[in-house]
Amino acid sequence: MQAPTRPRNDVRQYDDLAGEWWPPRGRFAMLHWIAAARARLVPPAERHGALLVDLACGAGLFAEHAAARGYRHVGFDLSPTALPQARDHGVLVARADVLRLPLPDAIADVVTAGEILEHVTDLPAAVAEACRVLRPGGTLVLDTIAQTRAARVIAVTIAEAVPGGAPKGIHDPALFVDRDELRTLCARHGVAVRLTGLRPSLVGMVLWLSRRRASVRMVPTWSTSVLFQGHGIKEAGPR
Repeated sequence: MQAPTRPRNDVRQYDDLAGEWWPPRGRFAMLHWIAAARARLVPPAERHGALLVDLACGAGLFAEHAAARGYRHVGFDLSPTALPQARDHGVLVARADVLRLPLPDAIADVVTAGEILEHVTDLPAAVAEACRVLRPGGTLVLDTIAQTRAARVIAVTIAEAVPGGAPKGIHDPALFVDRDELRTLCARHGVAVRLTGLRPSLVGMVLWLSRRRASVRMVPTWSTSVLFQGHGIKEAGPR
């Protein structure tokens, strides 16, 4: 049965595509590749019971990475079909909006915001919540899409047309993230983030498309004008 037509950035699209999270050549294939790249920025847990809070955890694609680094993994998402899949992969899940997290201040050793900031309608609130629940000395890791003409072409026009790329209509380019604003917002809450560009390995992409490789490694790049990562440590003193 054909999925219903939804407005761009409609969260119900994730329920329409509930079966696409885990197939290696499903519509969410690239999210697995990006999760692996995000994991490279997460330090190993320094204490027993260290907590990693995963904003918009989806079906739990970060679960194996969090476990490998020694964290208790708590995930929040709005999709009622994704959360049971995340739970099945070992994530402690709750249905919640990233703009209003049901957590106390300074509880998390790591907060990951993977492929979510380009979907929120209130970027300042999302950043404030991510930083609020992060303890001093904790690590914030994010990846998102830049507010540029190049990103609109590559992340929407092209990505929606290629296998493994973004499902059609999943992004609203009006919500893509201004990099200077993001740095300013994070700094306001005590986190100085360093931004790095991210792209698929070109050789890996060719091999994946030709079915000679099961996944694609995402590699850092100097340009943050399309897909980029952010990494920062929350300072210990009050702002």
